[in-house]
Amino acid sequence: MMNEHFSALDRHAVLSGSDDGFPWFASAMLAVEAGEVVSLRLAKFAEHNEDSEREASLMVNEKIFAAFEAGANWLAGATPAAIIGRYREHVAANAKRLSAR
Repeated sequence: MMNEHFSALDRHAVLSGSDDGFPWFASAMLAVEAGEVVSLRLAKFAEHNEDSEREASLMVNEKIFAAFEAGANWLAGATPAAIIGRYREHVAANAKRLSAR
């Protein structure tokens, strides 16, 4: 669940109601966190081995799945905060997996 990954700044944004209908802070954090994953993936691709080829395939599959998941959640009535939170979970899992190697 996303709650266990909330930083102090996330809690402040939620408790103060600073997002006012759209989770601006969570969106900015998603951009920063995704940038870190891009950096990790570029390092993996620079190795140009079998593992980097698997990572490229996995990346494309994950992006397609995440887009369909977000669309389905939106059509089901999910809030922007919930959709962004789910994307942040995917990004956090990728960061953890890529930095463990």
